Amino acid sequence: MTKLKISPFAPSEIPSLLPIAGFKMATAETGIKYKNRTDLWVVYGCPGTQIAGVFTKNLCPGYPVVWSKKALTVKNEGPSLLVVNSGVANVFGGQRGKDAIVKIAESCERVFDVKSKSVIFASTGVIGEALDASKIISHLPDINENLFDDGWSNGAEAIMTTDTYPKVSTASAVINGIPVKINGIAKGSGMIAPDMATMLSFIATDANLSDSVLQNLLNSNVQDTFNSITVDSDTSTSDTLLLMASCTAQHNKVNDPYDPSLDSFIKALRFVLKDLALQVVKDGEGISKFIKIKIKGALSNSSAKVIGLSIANSPLVKTAIAGEDANWGRIVMAVGKSGESAERDKLSISIGPYTIAEGGDISKDYDEDKVSSYMQNPNIDLTVDLGLGDGKANIYTCDLTHDYISINADYRS
Repeated sequence: MTKLKISPFAPSEIPSLLPIAGFKMATAETGIKYKNRTDLWVVYGCPGTQIAGVFTKNLCPGYPVVWSKKALTVKNEGPSLLVVNSGVANVFGGQRGKDAIVKIAESCERVFDVKSKSVIFASTGVIGEALDASKIISHLPDINENLFDDGWSNGAEAIMTTDTYPKVSTASAVINGIPVKINGIAKGSGMIAPDMATMLSFIATDANLSDSVLQNLLNSNVQDTFNSITVDSDTSTSDTLLLMASCTAQHNKVNDPYDPSLDSFIKALRFVLKDLALQVVKDGEGISKFIKIKIKGALSNSSAKVIGLSIANSPLVKTAIAGEDANWGRIVMAVGKSGESAERDKLSISIGPYTIAEGGDISKDYDEDKVSSYMQNPNIDLTVDLGLGDGKANIYTCDLTHDYISINADYRS
């Protein structure tokens, strides 16, 4: 496989994540696909842990997605278990792939004393290969003996595939005067256009929240975070986003998602979700430019989002930006092909602080030299004003370079 270049947006230092009461975890090197690196992460949640999730809407989902959706409906008053592997996505692996999930779940029941049907799985990697259950099962006893509460960064490394750096985030909040913590990790670099939603993300907190509150908060905060990013327009068969609460914080349980006591927590959760989502884009395969697309003046917010994604997913727009070419005509094209309401002569298009086109023509103030200079920046802002209404949306993406092609041309080799 092509040697991966570290993203130019990789942080100089990976933040440390403090333990969260009620969660223990461990990693292992199983050799599922990668050699001499961890590729398995297991998280043990104490009895009473509540879990919510959103998953890919891809109609050919992986077996872990199908299983985990059912696992979240299992009444479980005992401990919870999350098993995540990288290297093989366990998608389209026939009966062997399905059997692998069952075998691992049954082994987890014996080793960790959890309900097999409540075990949650997430897998990422090559599609079309069945997961070798024995490689995971053989490591479970040792993992159980070595669970500890400070393994978030290790987990972020274990779940990487074409990622060039581990993605972590943390925040704190207060609920009814009691401090609570939130930790999150994510992986994703290519096949990124979440629709929930090869994007995985796991958020954990010690807050004492019901599963219905967790699900409501996840559903309402995913739309303009993880569901507003794209790298290459492809929605993975494995996308999984989980929000887990150990409920160990010493405040009364919150059962209403609209309880004012959650204001601080919701703000912190949104920070973690957006931070991780943007890190995924900033590690997009072959990235050289991070792009923010601001749409305003659309007929509705949903229309604005569709238009923004049409621009963000256009190979012509993305390659122009990679080449530092302010080709605004391609942006016009992407707006028009979106299928949403747009009127050519009402459009206004800006690149950075410079208005490029307006009123169906190039702007009278357009200065090619200034815009060309701006295009050399690593961070590029595009603004499109439809001039039709109050709808708005922000979409985040990256450029499309030769390196993206190289990485994906020999992904399996």
